[in-house]
Amino acid sequence: MNRKYDVLAKKVLSESLRVKKGESVTIETWNSGLPFALSVSAEAKRMGAIPLLTFEDEKTFVEVAKTVPAENLGGMGGHEYALLSETDAYVFIPGPPIATYTKLTKEQKDGSTAYNASWYEAAAKAGLRGVRMSFGYVGDHMARLLGKKKSAIVDRLLDAALCDYGSIRKKALSVAERMGDGTTVTLSSGRERLELTLKGEPVIEDGIVDEKDIEAHRNMAYVPPGIVGMKVDPGSVNGSVKLYAPVTRLGRIEATLEFKDGRLTGREAGSRQLEKLLGSAPEAARSVGFVGVGLNPALSYGYFQDRMVSGAISLILASSIGCVVAAGTLACGNEEPVRKGRLLA
Repeated sequence: MNRKYDVLAKKVLSESLRVKKGESVTIETWNSGLPFALSVSAEAKRMGAIPLLTFEDEKTFVEVAKTVPAENLGGMGGHEYALLSETDAYVFIPGPPIATYTKLTKEQKDGSTAYNASWYEAAAKAGLRGVRMSFGYVGDHMARLLGKKKSAIVDRLLDAALCDYGSIRKKALSVAERMGDGTTVTLSSGRERLELTLKGEPVIEDGIVDEKDIEAHRNMAYVPPGIVGMKVDPGSVNGSVKLYAPVTRLGRIEATLEFKDGRLTGREAGSRQLEKLLGSAPEAARSVGFVGVGLNPALSYGYFQDRMVSGAISLILASSIGCVVAAGTLACGNEEPVRKGRLLA
């Protein structure tokens, strides 16, 4: 068994979820995550907590998504709602089929995961503390896209998950101080320059689910952690940006995009693939909705979680397409949290 699994299981239960003796711990896993799930279950018992493990088979999931009528997919039963309502801590180890690079069609994927909103509403109502282990998304298809062995990608994500969460949080708060509501932000990437205005409150992914997260209904933390960001006023986006989307169902996409008053007005390179990803989103929705800054020093580009690499600047387009600027400069007013890909916070 992977020794890192045991160490990480203890870290997640004690630091991320702050599990106490007598609490209920639900562990949901897919095939590749089963060894880690067993480590979590064993560690929960050592802590005096009460674990329950649920299992989703990848092959069956895909087969059902392809052959079962859409109206019979994506539902949640009373037993699952009851399970969430009685769960104190939740450890989710996903599987490749539900990630963006699955071989399922968009309709099949959407139908099979139609429960998402209901699940998160139930989790928020229950006030459970949860983590999502990103290494579970890594499958053979992703490994081919990234040109690496699956084991190498997983190992890098495990190392990144064992980072100092307190240090991540300290960096996040430092960057967040510069990212206030209404702040004008300039993103420089080579000769390209993009301006936008932030809105709302900073969102911090530091690997810890605390009371503030529960109150904000951010019950599920990503592990490995390492990003702080804010929503963007879509109409404020002007200029151009050079970026890439490292992991999509169409592979790696590099493109230079141009915006005027929030609307995507021009694109160079990778535009055909980008159009497929944008799908049926109307032009008015093809803007930047979120900007984030990566904080994790143990991650490097090309290992799936590029947006969390220390110094990475990420953008979300059309509500769902994540892109990254790998060596950019982010200026928030007169301060630069990131300069030429280096985190200064």
